[in-house]
Amino acid sequence: MDRLRNFGFLMKDISRLHTRNFERLSSGLNLSLAQCKVLAHLERHEGLSQAKLAELADTDPMTLLRTIDRMERDGWVERRADLVDRRAYRLYLTPAAAPVLERMWSIADVAREQALTGLSATEHDQLLGLLERIQGNLTAAVSAASEESPAPKGPGRTRSSAS
Repeated sequence: MDRLRNFGFLMKDISRLHTRNFERLSSGLNLSLAQCKVLAHLERHEGLSQAKLAELADTDPMTLLRTIDRMERDGWVERRADLVDRRAYRLYLTPAAAPVLERMWSIADVAREQALTGLSATEHDQLLGLLERIQGNLTAAVSAASEESPAPKGPGRTRSSAS
């Protein structure tokens, strides 16, 4: 069997298992995975719109809205009016989020160490470099496809055979 055929399955399974391990380790943190995603993305990109954050966190906007509402009540996130679009808000972390982020990243460090057990520092660098290249390839492919008209059909597939 061609191992490359399992590439997508392997990537998805690694993501699933890594997520489950993080959730297991963070069970005492009293944070949902959705909240962790929001915190991590906002730390990297403060001032995101709610729509862009929903896209990055891979969640629907209504679910994200409830998550942000809770985090705003907890004092970790604040909404500020978008200066360009009156209908939109930009999201920012508050100083109260700092200790939560510190605990979250500490748990993420343990999860990552467990995932990378047995790999040398050189292998860590190699793995991350390769994954970053794959991410770049896929980002470029998706970006190019979104600029084109309808997505290309697979070999031998026509509109009528796909129905």
